[in-house]
Amino acid sequence: MAIVSLGFIALGVALIAYGTMRARGPYRRYMALREQDANVARYEAWRGGARPAEKTGASVAMAVLRRQAQIGVGIAVAGVVAVAIGFVVR
Repeated sequence: MAIVSLGFIALGVALIAYGTMRARGPYRRYMALREQDANVARYEAWRGGARPAEKTGASVAMAVLRRQAQIGVGIAVAGVVAVAIGFVVR
């Protein structure tokens, strides 16, 4: 294998590791907020109250966390592409 090929593979592995680490934390917090939001929705449905359609602090936080997780996944996908290029380039 050529030096360029090994470089792409090493870069790809590094990007996969970095993207995974970057996406893991926000995704966990997003899922916890989503679970809390579902509990609140069930409680309000049981209580019979209408849930306001406006944005709440939790919904804004969920959007920010979802975007951070998407960026991390995008970095990991770029790493997969770099590894594939590393195997194709010889």
